[in-house]
Amino acid sequence: MKKNDLVEVTIESMGSAGEGIGKMDGYPLFVKDTFPGDKARVSLTKVKKTYAFARLVELLELSPDREEPRCVQHRRCGGCQIQGLSYEKQLLYKEEKVREDLKRLGGFTDPPVGPVLGMDEPYRYRNKAQFPFGKDKEGRIVTGFYAGRTHSIVPETDCALGIRENQTILKMILDFLNEHHIEPYDENTGKGLLRHVLIRKGFATGEIMVSLVINGRKFPQIEKLADRLFMIPGMTSLTLNVNQKNTNVILGDEIIPVRGQTYITDKIGDISYRISPLSFYQVNPVQTEKLYRTALEYAGLSGQETVWELYCGIGTISLFLARSAKKVYGVEIVPQAVEDAKHNAELNGISNVEFYLGKAEEVLPEKYEKEGIHADVIVIDPPRKGCDSACLETMLAMAPERIVYVSCDPATFARDLKLLCADGSYELTKVQPVDMFPQTAGVENVGLLVRRK
Repeated sequence: MKKNDLVEVTIESMGSAGEGIGKMDGYPLFVKDTFPGDKARVSLTKVKKTYAFARLVELLELSPDREEPRCVQHRRCGGCQIQGLSYEKQLLYKEEKVREDLKRLGGFTDPPVGPVLGMDEPYRYRNKAQFPFGKDKEGRIVTGFYAGRTHSIVPETDCALGIRENQTILKMILDFLNEHHIEPYDENTGKGLLRHVLIRKGFATGEIMVSLVINGRKFPQIEKLADRLFMIPGMTSLTLNVNQKNTNVILGDEIIPVRGQTYITDKIGDISYRISPLSFYQVNPVQTEKLYRTALEYAGLSGQETVWELYCGIGTISLFLARSAKKVYGVEIVPQAVEDAKHNAELNGISNVEFYLGKAEEVLPEKYEKEGIHADVIVIDPPRKGCDSACLETMLAMAPERIVYVSCDPATFARDLKLLCADGSYELTKVQPVDMFPQTAGVENVGLLVRRK
């Protein structure tokens, strides 16, 4: 078999990125946009000794688990890898994905994985989106999403996962750019002004934020644009985000107020949060409440415990925990997030929580080794890459009764749990997957580790 060969294959299973997997005489083919039960004609794109990647050319027979996608751009965009699969099967796929990663990467023989907590309505759930701006081949200004593994913009103003206001906001900005001859940023030349537009909405409050990411410090006629945007119900915050670096990082560090507040507020359960453009905040508030209530349940708090939350962001989980704990300490590396966390504690009248700025792998060892601060429960919610080894080692040395691990990546989740359970000090007793990202291959997990007596 060689590149560009056309072959027919029946899809039997799915890979970790949501791609279909079929076999030719035992030789695996990974085919994006296919699902178990599909029979497809495919073109080989990359051939290795033990496997190959292929591109879908034609569906010869359809899987009984297929559904018509809501978004016409879903294949070009690549953001919704499994939108064509029925939601029931999406949940089963994600449960099996978590279980297999814990077996294969974590070494757990029979991991205690529960059914995935899904959504009643698995569309329009994202409270945040970042839209790049550029030009198409005809020189027209466009916005949308980057096609998978490229920086080529797929023009689209209405993502089926995002809020309906996105389309109105983006069309206003596109019209404004054309009227005032304002150029979008060009990655190749480093010229042009508007790079991205960040849009956030508080689902509980209805408040909307727009932040224009610009290659400069001023935006022409910005007050006129503000007049238009603030006609949209819920518009609360318009800011400029300065990013003049030649980088793939979307947001810069400096925020310039334009109109309204520099933040919006939202609620999860009965706790309010202030969210700035640079704050990390879960993108699916409906499922976030399920996720946090699971974490709170697993923490098993009676009111007497000292709790540490690592990678705490704006204090979302910390504040959930604080009402049931004696004392909560949060650690976060982003200065703006720590400021927001402190404000959120004041906003909710919660005084038994303290936030530290710094890396979890540095703050935790310092507080434990130099100040002797202990923990009855540790809650961790790290980025996709998982926990730093120094952080894991300090957690083991502190020997809390329970460790609650919140994860957005089953692979690093399994890897870290393996290390925490390696010497037999802890037992993995529960894993609850939560579908934070319907139509995609992503899945969030909450795991409970209990210290063996």
